[in-house]
Amino acid sequence: MLDLLSSQPTAFISLAVILGLLVGSFLNVVIHRLPIMLEREWREQCAWLDGEHAAAAEAASYDLVRPRSACPRCGHPIAWYENIPLLSWLCLRGRCSACGTAISRRYPLVEALTGLLFGYAAWRWGTAWTTPAVWLLLASLVALAFIDLDTRLLPDNVTLPLAWAGLLVNLDGVLVPLPEAVIGAVAGYLVLWSVYHLFKLLTGKEGMGFGDFKLLAALGAWLGWKMLLPILLAASISGAVVGIGLILFAGHDRAKPIPFGPWLVLGGLIALFWGEALLRFWLG
Repeated sequence: MLDLLSSQPTAFISLAVILGLLVGSFLNVVIHRLPIMLEREWREQCAWLDGEHAAAAEAASYDLVRPRSACPRCGHPIAWYENIPLLSWLCLRGRCSACGTAISRRYPLVEALTGLLFGYAAWRWGTAWTTPAVWLLLASLVALAFIDLDTRLLPDNVTLPLAWAGLLVNLDGVLVPLPEAVIGAVAGYLVLWSVYHLFKLLTGKEGMGFGDFKLLAALGAWLGWKMLLPILLAASISGAVVGIGLILFAGHDRAKPIPFGPWLVLGGLIALFWGEALLRFWLG
């Protein structure tokens, strides 16, 4: 099968794009539901600690599978043919088929972005085992970026398994040698941990969340310590440019924090696809 796909690169890339669209559709569910699931879990734990055992039990199951997806306004269950990535949104003209409520453009955006990233990875690494490993990384990064945009939260449920997965993938040096991956994970965490505590010491305020440390540690585990500087430079520059633009042109409140996770994700994508070229350029 791999030999057949290797001889038909266009077909393999097309399949990768389709797979990415399907994964992107699932990521939309993760982005929406995972923060709600975590909040419910925290409430249950608080209720249990307060002795409210009965209140700690949720009446209805809520996870990534249950209940069935439905329109948040009218409750219309979404049929399978209304859930085809990109096509359903276009055919429905971005509206619920029952009540006409607008469907966020976020859904086709996540699907299209994931499809493009999967297709580019397939073009870049072909049918090597590197490709499915990179797909796992890409799917996780897309989910984390949009969750952080919505909630300013980078869930441990994603960042910590992603870090361990990076170390496991690099046991055989799939992306970088294992020593570079281990040092990358440790250094990635400690760099932002140090920045956080230094900023707090100087200003008395928290400049970022602990999820940012764990995300950079995960990127270090996947891409190695050499990529930490390109990741941080890309994240800092892009975050600063967007932040200044929002303040100057969109009236963004300076006191309201801007999530740093999406920019770390952007830096990670740049390092993943073009990091080696950038390092060669910088080193002359």
